[in-house]
Amino acid sequence: MRKLEWGECMFVDKAKIYVKGGDGGDGIVSFRREKYVPEGGPAGGDGGRGGDVIFRVDEGLRTLMDFRYQRHFKAQRGVKGRNKSQHGANAESMVVRIPPGTVIIDDDTQEVLADMTHHGQQIVVARGGRGGRGNTRFATPNNTAPELAEHGEEGQERWIVLELKVMADVGLVGFPSVGKSTLLSVVSAANPKIGAYHFTTITPNLGVVDVSEGRSFVMADLPGLIEGAHEGVGLGHEFLRHVERTRIIIHVVDMSGSEGRDPFDDWMKINDEIKLYNADLESRPQIVAANKMDMPGAEENLEKFREQVKDIRPDLEILPISSLTRQGVQELLYRAADMLDEIPEAPAIEEVTELSERKVYKLDKAEDNSFTIRRENEMYVVESPKIERMMKRMQLNTHDAILKLARTMRHMGVDEELRNRGAKDGTIVRIGDFEFEFVEGSSYY
Repeated sequence: MRKLEWGECMFVDKAKIYVKGGDGGDGIVSFRREKYVPEGGPAGGDGGRGGDVIFRVDEGLRTLMDFRYQRHFKAQRGVKGRNKSQHGANAESMVVRIPPGTVIIDDDTQEVLADMTHHGQQIVVARGGRGGRGNTRFATPNNTAPELAEHGEEGQERWIVLELKVMADVGLVGFPSVGKSTLLSVVSAANPKIGAYHFTTITPNLGVVDVSEGRSFVMADLPGLIEGAHEGVGLGHEFLRHVERTRIIIHVVDMSGSEGRDPFDDWMKINDEIKLYNADLESRPQIVAANKMDMPGAEENLEKFREQVKDIRPDLEILPISSLTRQGVQELLYRAADMLDEIPEAPAIEEVTELSERKVYKLDKAEDNSFTIRRENEMYVVESPKIERMMKRMQLNTHDAILKLARTMRHMGVDEELRNRGAKDGTIVRIGDFEFEFVEGSSYY
């Protein structure tokens, strides 16, 4: 018998974290200044691309414990462009290690981005921004020496929820206090907390079970269920998400009927909760471990149970055991190992291996050039996604940049609309965080 590495550590199966790709490096304004190259022209290089945030599966990790202490992950920004048309260096990606069985969910949309199951599997969860263009890129026959460059694009950012589903071969399910933790402690070296009260187990306990002839499997004692669990009642989804990962379900039933319980009723309720949560789990291989057979009345209850189950699932295997006296436990383990040899390595899981780029919706020209103008006292406020994006990227500290912005606004019809609204020379116009003076027949300064 041996104990799984994570047996003694606190189990953390859900975490919310913030990720941000690195911003792109800024492009620069620069000109050639070689001694024998008169009017050398622009030589400002582009900025480097910001680093991506990448999640990579590491089979050596078993919990999300590390994310309790570090919740923010920001990749480095790209290096600023250099003179002589030299491109700034791209930033290295930030690689974040996660345990196998981690589901990645976008916190805003609740979209499942990826289901990470295999060692080495990786996904980009936040892409770095593109580097800004240097003034070399803006040279034209009409403007051979532009003093124009761009800021780097901001990296993608989002809040992400990580959910860890236990990667166990066999899952022990059943109502609280039916003996699941006791069974696990008997068949493995795991040391789960055990008590004679409900909800002793509130997080999954795991152990490695050595059967014989080099055969072993991972067994998980999953938290007890109550009615309404599929709707999140009690431990609810905290329990059921782990059942999805198991290849075999061992349904532990208290066959002694202690506390006035009905074994058949308990078995039906647990199966109903599992089926309502995920209909595919109904066909998952299942063994009923008829536990507490050392107790009075257990034999009679077992015969009655077999008769009741026969019409519902005639192929269901029912093995009488006693975790306390170890009666039938070895037979249960052999049967579980045989079933694992007969079924696929893992249950079918919808897996996303690549995170698509952020969705881009192509707008028609009229919609893309749309803007609104409102008045605040004597000031006019212009709101336009296109103009605001442009202002965020452009380095508006040069005359060329201001002229480019003014031309764009004139072509979009902003000038004309301001005149129609009553704007005159000297009227203050605000766009985003910038304020300009409106000059009739000219541009903004």
